[in-house]
Amino acid sequence: MKLSLKHLILLVALISVIFTLCSSTLSGYRISQKTLIENTLETNRVYAQKLASITDVFFKMTLQTLELSSKDISLYMRNDKFKTKLLQEADRLKNQTNTFNSVVIVAANGEILATSPQTLNIVGKSLNSTGGQQALNGKRPLISKPYLSITGRLIIFISHPIFDEDGKYLGLIGGTLYLKEKNILSEILGEHFYKDGSYVYVVDGDGRIIYHQMQERINDHVPQNPVVQQLMKKKSGSARVTNTKNVDMLAGYAYIPAAGWGVVSQRPTAVSLAPTTDMMKEMILKSLPYLLVSLILILLISKVIAQPLQRLALFTESSTQNNQDESLKTVRAWYYEAIQLKKALTYSLGFFHDKVDYFTYQSKTDPLTKLTNRRTLDEETLKCAENGTPFSIIILDIDHFKRVNDTFGHTKGDEVLKFLAEQMRGVSREEDICCRYGGEEFVLLLHNMNSDEAYQVAEKLRMKVESTVSPCGDIITISSGIASYPVCTTELAVLFEMADQCLYEAKNTGRNKSVAKK
Repeated sequence: MKLSLKHLILLVALISVIFTLCSSTLSGYRISQKTLIENTLETNRVYAQKLASITDVFFKMTLQTLELSSKDISLYMRNDKFKTKLLQEADRLKNQTNTFNSVVIVAANGEILATSPQTLNIVGKSLNSTGGQQALNGKRPLISKPYLSITGRLIIFISHPIFDEDGKYLGLIGGTLYLKEKNILSEILGEHFYKDGSYVYVVDGDGRIIYHQMQERINDHVPQNPVVQQLMKKKSGSARVTNTKNVDMLAGYAYIPAAGWGVVSQRPTAVSLAPTTDMMKEMILKSLPYLLVSLILILLISKVIAQPLQRLALFTESSTQNNQDESLKTVRAWYYEAIQLKKALTYSLGFFHDKVDYFTYQSKTDPLTKLTNRRTLDEETLKCAENGTPFSIIILDIDHFKRVNDTFGHTKGDEVLKFLAEQMRGVSREEDICCRYGGEEFVLLLHNMNSDEAYQVAEKLRMKVESTVSPCGDIITISSGIASYPVCTTELAVLFEMADQCLYEAKNTGRNKSVAKK
């Protein structure tokens, strides 16, 4: 049985349309996957770096606190009459700073002179713990490696030596942190900001887990993990890895210099890529009606084209009027049919290209705030650098945003993010770029603006935000860091680091302010 021309046309059209649909869908799917992976890796890297920075500052401040305390009690170390002073200082460090689970003051010979809490009942005994002996022998500020105490707890010991005015070693003052119990360190490294299988964990310099949301994982030795290997080399970054539980993860990691530890923030790849599956389903479902309309049109057109040649001749005669026979001889029937098919396919192809463009746009846009995402920002800064166009960037961060989420819930937190995005649009020009950088961090790219002009924009935005009630029903504030290209630097990575440093300066000096790189 020979196929009719109508069936051949319909078959070719169907194959072409299906191929176009599949290729367009697959292309959009792969672009979305790549973008989501890149964005997730960058988000986790930034989050791990932020946690590492906060933890590093915590350890440095803790050592400074112990240093000040060591100077205060150096006068009382040799006189038994002042043991009460030592007890008071131990209690002060334990209760007022809210840093340690326990505090000890130890003489140079290892005798424990004072403790807090005093219920430990170890005053007068020798400090024989691994961390204590390491501190006594080293006679220097120390953050010990994790070890098991005599009570069976997994702890770290943070200590500072005590010297007299002549530089003679008198002993040490130190505190313990119980890694499997609540303390300020567990608050700093609290639950990850997603509830989707993402989590944060911390390893020491030997690749041993010292903090994990699943306490049974604490003290596991995981040096074979590729990310942990990078941290053991004191490196920071991001990578797609298969963890020790054979789960495909998108991980960001950062080194903590003060302790020699590393922070890892990771999210399951399957969870990160879930939106692409939904996006593909949505694209196919929205395309089906147009596909059906296209097929109906093709069917009708093929039926018309496949009419006997006599009907085609009559149709031609009605339009040409003269030289009908000659005109008919010059018409190649297959070419005319191909033209009709091309028209239908052009319509379908144009529709699917529009869909690809739409989903490409979606891949460059933050779905919550509708601002551009990091990918667009990187492309725009690179374009400005290549064209020699001066610009300034403002990196801004919502102050105490975690408090907003904890107090009003994540839904209100999302509304606050959208509120800030709208305020950013209000102070920017049409040619400027408003970008959600990650989490509660945003970036404004201001073309042809110097630092002073960008500072005025940042202040205008800051005052506008602090004078407007946010969607959570309360006032929020922002802190900003500003740097300019090429005045501050001609390297884009360094430029963002400078702006980030200014942001941290704004955060560390009181928040709700703007700081520009001079």
